[in-house]
Amino acid sequence: MYQYIKMTKAIERVQTGIRIEKKILKVLKGLAEHLDMTVGDLVEGMALHCFENKPPFSKVTLKKIEQLKSVYDLTLTAQDSHMMKETD
Repeated sequence: MYQYIKMTKAIERVQTGIRIEKKILKVLKGLAEHLDMTVGDLVEGMALHCFENKPPFSKVTLKKIEQLKSVYDLTLTAQDSHMMKETD
């Protein structure tokens, strides 16, 4: 019989009030729900992967993201990331 020990790292989280595009947030919330995690945990994981230039999602998860983008009519792409401006 094998005994599994889950290794954890102690961290300190802080509350933040970031502003984010509405449809992006809807897709993140939908994906977090699908993956059974919080949006905060999802964003942390994405950031850590990006910091190491590693893709954060499997092909299966990318398909789910495409479905969610379609549902929430998210047409923005990475190319749009530095060209967005809020409407007044």
